[in-house]
Amino acid sequence: MFSIFKKKAVFIDDGYFPIHTDMHSHILPGIDDGSPNVETSLQLIKGLIQLGVKQSIATPHIIGDLYRNNAETVNNALTLLRNALAENNIDYKVNAAAEYMLDFYFLELLKKNEKLLTIKDNIILTEFSYAERPQKIEQILFPIITEGYQPILAHPERYAYFHNDYKMYNHLSDIGFLLQVNLLSLTGYYGVNVAKAALYILKNNLATYTGTDLHHDRHMAAMHHPKNKSIFADAFNRKILNEDLVF
Repeated sequence: MFSIFKKKAVFIDDGYFPIHTDMHSHILPGIDDGSPNVETSLQLIKGLIQLGVKQSIATPHIIGDLYRNNAETVNNALTLLRNALAENNIDYKVNAAAEYMLDFYFLELLKKNEKLLTIKDNIILTEFSYAERPQKIEQILFPIITEGYQPILAHPERYAYFHNDYKMYNHLSDIGFLLQVNLLSLTGYYGVNVAKAALYILKNNLATYTGTDLHHDRHMAAMHHPKNKSIFADAFNRKILNEDLVF
């Protein structure tokens, strides 16, 4: 799927960015740990436009003990942002889904047959806790698949408990997760071990999607850095990803 250039990276700033559709971001105003208000959301979107991104699927957190977002809170924030884009004559498309923590609250939503917020069709974005390696992953996955959803696992490279067991990435793919790598993981933004894990996932053709996981202006500044743009160009062989999610 992806190829990694072995040659030394050359610093570039020629407009290349590996996605036109960002399928993982926290740009909706005021509902999680991402953008705190509409003004910040607009600034982040302007930065994405400068990178060549044309549309975003915003994915606010849904975490049982922290962010109990739902269709109402997400759609209210989406409407607020869309109205602000129109008022400011900013040509940018935004849809919304969610990033679901695979916790007890999520499992309760499944049991109640709550309609989940999808990336597209039946595809949902999910995440594990950073603090503790999940137990019985297959048992967590089973009801998701049974209810007809296709889960994407967000940024598996960032879960430190997998760093001594890279074969878990193969296993996660084998049992039914699509894997999504964060762009900044490749740059060392989250640390060397995360970068190494991200490269393993890409080199072994395990990644289906990539995204910004954009929360704030520090993320944006890092994505604009010419050194990091050259890393993206090498990592993705200058391809454009996420094209099946265009809306």
